[in-house]
Amino acid sequence: MSIIILAIESSCDDTAAAVLRDGVVLSNVVASQDVHRQYGGVVPEVASRAHQENIVPVVDLALRNAGVDKNELSAVAFTKGPGLIGSLIVGASFAKAMALSLGIPLIEVHHMQAHVLAHFAEDPKPALPFLCLTVSGGHTQIVLVKKHLEMEFLGQTIDDAAGEAFDKTGKMLGLDYPAGPIIDKLAQSGQAVYEFPEPQVPGLNFSFSGLKTSILYFIKEKTKENPNFIQENLPNICASVQARIVSILLKKLRKAAQQTGIKEVAIAGGVSANSGLRSGLEALGKKEAWNTYIPRFEFCTDNAAMIAVTAYYKYLNGEFAGQDAAPVARFG
Repeated sequence: MSIIILAIESSCDDTAAAVLRDGVVLSNVVASQDVHRQYGGVVPEVASRAHQENIVPVVDLALRNAGVDKNELSAVAFTKGPGLIGSLIVGASFAKAMALSLGIPLIEVHHMQAHVLAHFAEDPKPALPFLCLTVSGGHTQIVLVKKHLEMEFLGQTIDDAAGEAFDKTGKMLGLDYPAGPIIDKLAQSGQAVYEFPEPQVPGLNFSFSGLKTSILYFIKEKTKENPNFIQENLPNICASVQARIVSILLKKLRKAAQQTGIKEVAIAGGVSANSGLRSGLEALGKKEAWNTYIPRFEFCTDNAAMIAVTAYYKYLNGEFAGQDAAPVARFG
């Protein structure tokens, strides 16, 4: 008998639903919230209200695209966290109600674990064990994946995340939100001619707060000398910032691979859509004789397919949640 899972992701400002059958993703639908651009960042209350408006049509479309009737479902999965608590509550409440009404199991999924397991949404899949650099707006981690549901953190940021460094830099430069993709696009027509310091953090941990400060002082100094500095040098500034962030990430990833001896290396999370990081990993992988894995763009950013894949392995393992399951903004 087939295992068919409906998964819901609502951790931030994307309402997403996906349907999976026996480990194969049949549909993956995402409704984004452009309303936050005018505020320069995600407004939690606005996000949760938009989730309430989007969740029914998104789930309906995911089921129709998959050609699956709700009565065929084996389980309903949802993102437990981390994320915005109001947004999480919308997804969790919908999933709990649907599972209860259909009399099927409920599965809760850790958002960051799902980003790692997005690599199992399609081929080629990394062989176990593998290393995964998981980078997003709120997290930067190096994860040792021993089994599908067994992971160990080898390093993580001690302050800010790489994605936050991109977005805060964009704000300093007067770019729209989200700034990460804009910086990436501008960097492709620029050159990394400006040097920014590399944080000296022991072990496999990361730090980006000092880098953000150095960028701020750099911009203030240059614009004091030339008020038009940003406009005249924007592609080069973006290329320089991106090059430093990517070099910090890949240097630590290389160190982790050397320490563990693992040659299966992957990236995941929203920042893994960055072209500089993707090309940098490919180049480093060839140099180090790694087997590298880079997810398709739709599996990098927040999506429900990754929630469905994780839920599938939890279903096989008999890891179900009760109706008292509650979302949490943070773990640990």
